[in-house]
Amino acid sequence: MSNSSQENYSFLKGVGQNFDKAAGFTRFSAGILEQIKACNSILRVKFPVKIGDTVEVIEAYRVQHSHHKLPCKGGIRFSMEVDQEEVMALAALMTYKCAIVNVPFGGGKGGIKIDKSKYTEFELEKITRRYTSELVKKNFIGPGIDVPAPDYGTGAKEMSWILDTYSSLNPNDVNAQACVTGKPLSQGGVQGRTEATGLGVYFGIREVCSVREDMERLGLSVGIKGKRVIVQGLGNVGYHAAKFFQDAGAILVGLIEYEGAIYKEDGLNVDEVIAHRKSTGSILQYVGATDLANGADGLEQPCDILIPAALESVIHAGNADRIQAKIIGEAANGPLTPDADAILLKKGVWIVPDMYLNAGGVTVSYFEWLKNLSHVRYGRLEKRFSENMYAELVNIIESLTLKKVSELERKIILRGPDEIDLIYSGLEDTMIGSYQEIREVYVNTKGVDDLRTAAFICAINKVGAAYEQLGIFP
Repeated sequence: MSNSSQENYSFLKGVGQNFDKAAGFTRFSAGILEQIKACNSILRVKFPVKIGDTVEVIEAYRVQHSHHKLPCKGGIRFSMEVDQEEVMALAALMTYKCAIVNVPFGGGKGGIKIDKSKYTEFELEKITRRYTSELVKKNFIGPGIDVPAPDYGTGAKEMSWILDTYSSLNPNDVNAQACVTGKPLSQGGVQGRTEATGLGVYFGIREVCSVREDMERLGLSVGIKGKRVIVQGLGNVGYHAAKFFQDAGAILVGLIEYEGAIYKEDGLNVDEVIAHRKSTGSILQYVGATDLANGADGLEQPCDILIPAALESVIHAGNADRIQAKIIGEAANGPLTPDADAILLKKGVWIVPDMYLNAGGVTVSYFEWLKNLSHVRYGRLEKRFSENMYAELVNIIESLTLKKVSELERKIILRGPDEIDLIYSGLEDTMIGSYQEIREVYVNTKGVDDLRTAAFICAINKVGAAYEQLGIFP
């Protein structure tokens, strides 16, 4: 995108445009739609932190977009790009995302405007703890109020600092662990949280590719195996998505990072590319691959499935007509502008929207929140029971057939579910069921020509119904 068009584009307005397009297909009055669309609470704070010998004033935000269900839920990002508009847009997407995947949260989002690379770990801890104390003071955090999570520039470490600060300020809250998700396992986190968004992207695209009617229209075979995939971004989401696609038999023809892109028709191995990058500092000059110095050019290479898993607005009016992918899966938030949507839809590209596809993170965050409130780890109550029950069944079958199963078969059959099995199973079920809901709206709503509008309709219908049930409208 050129500098001028980049400056003119507003992510928040883009979300609003998509909302307005879908709102016309719903039954709600203008007043209810305005309430659904509005950000309920916006906190903007500036606080001093001593960095070295100087005092720095840090700018930070927390937005609670919707209170139709509580707590609010959404990540916290550390980035110099953080501003009020971006956080409001991301909080709105969280509301719609939670509604689509039937997770009972209102949308929220937070951000601290810093360049993480300029601070030591100790300084980042001071900033994070001070930010948390501001959230506590303003009642913008709590297990039943607002539950942050990791986002761009943050991870389990930052979440552990938030938990510790919240717990020290609320010593009598027995559910304090549930004030934040994405925590280390030792502090109440869940297995599978790290790869959750990438795995959700894989489950979602796998479900998309299972619909024969849609694949035939795109000129593709059913299933993931053999499909050519390009992934932009090798961070947490992009790496895990690429890995799951690769393991399922897809061909990773392209990988894109900020230093450039590489393309190889017969396929790349994502782990080998990561190892190459660690040793050389770049994905470029990978053996057998074609280098593209401008990473954006990687988006335009031939493929079946394109997964933008990095930044907002990377596909826009300036490059949309050169995109060759037949399916675009929005693993990042807002990687396509509304202008790009219009161009790609005319070309018949199947766009799987961010508010559905990257909902794996919030889905598994929901499981973590439930675990913290129940104070019981997943699998603890049922694992041995299941194993004992399976053993009884195997014994009965062996006695009836007079045949013995092998030790390996017995081991496989008798294994009860661990936490990771239950998390993966719950995420898979969520992504499959939610896509079926969206596609049903797409197929059955006259005038709806894209999945994004169908997803917004799903979200608006659920949030609007929740507001009506609250009885706040006459």
